[in-house]
Amino acid sequence: MKILAINPGSTSTKVSYYVDGEIVKEQGISHSTEEIRKFQNVVDQMEFRRDILLAFMKEEGIDPKELDAVAGRGGSLPPVSSGAYEVNAEMIDYLKNVTQIEHPSNLGAILANEIKEQGNEKTIALIYDPVSVDEFEDVARISGLKGIERKSIGHALNMRAVAMKVAREEGLDYHNSVLIVAHLGGGNTISIHQNGKMIDLISDDEGPFSTERTGGLPLKYLMPLCYERSLKEMLRLYKREGGLKSYAGTSDARKIEERVLAGDEELKTVYDGYIYQIAKGIGSLATVTNGVVDRIALTGGVAYSQMIVEELQKRVGFIAPIIAVPGEHEMIALSKGAERVVLGEEELKQFCQSDFA
Repeated sequence: MKILAINPGSTSTKVSYYVDGEIVKEQGISHSTEEIRKFQNVVDQMEFRRDILLAFMKEEGIDPKELDAVAGRGGSLPPVSSGAYEVNAEMIDYLKNVTQIEHPSNLGAILANEIKEQGNEKTIALIYDPVSVDEFEDVARISGLKGIERKSIGHALNMRAVAMKVAREEGLDYHNSVLIVAHLGGGNTISIHQNGKMIDLISDDEGPFSTERTGGLPLKYLMPLCYERSLKEMLRLYKREGGLKSYAGTSDARKIEERVLAGDEELKTVYDGYIYQIAKGIGSLATVTNGVVDRIALTGGVAYSQMIVEELQKRVGFIAPIIAVPGEHEMIALSKGAERVVLGEEELKQFCQSDFA
């Protein structure tokens, strides 16, 4: 079983080679700002990134004709159910010509297909748990203003992988349990999983602030600022200059924690507020299942912090046992998902644009 997994990011392309149940080679290939600036749109980067991937494969002795599958990170598709989708012409057309969301993950399917074209007749190209996984119940879509719906957009790939991992290691059946997963990093997403479906989540635009994103803000104080700044400036504040970075001047949680431990009382209050908001997010999602939660999992880069884990234990440990699964698990999630498809253990779904017309 040989699988190549591809995860395009804003300034890097992660690639891994998976053989018989294990990742045997994984690399994050960095791209300079100068290289990326040459391209007007994300999809214009395809040939540039494809050639880098092919060079990596040649250097590592990976023959595309021996691949069983190529798994790419799923991009900004319409709301879809979780799981695996075969990369087809309609998906590529949507990512190139239809989607309104510019995101590096849009290249995942396109690059997977490019590598698959150099494979054998049985090599499949697929995506798994794209960022637009949507398994919300109708009640979860209500926002508070008619015409605007809550959307399910977040770190679905990592969160579902962690939920399944925690369930397995804790002796639970993922398809017959309730788990809350908090992905804590540059952006935050907190989700609740019930009986194998991610039925609700709190994302960057309405939930706790993260290391560099504002989270939900008091609207009546935010609205005047929208008239003083351009849309581009507001997006930068929200996505890159907000959160802990706006208070501390850095989005590096490790450095912030060092300053807190060194006695910076003002920053300590901010850091406490950061933890406080995460706890509120977790607590609010517990109400979705009437307080019945089997486990709470903390993942993402910030979950490496023992301070964060301990403080969240104090605040939300009464809801369910907390399990820390730090880091990102997207490459193994892509590889394992592809393996289940190749072995016939999981359905390979088809994407059709007309389903979303």
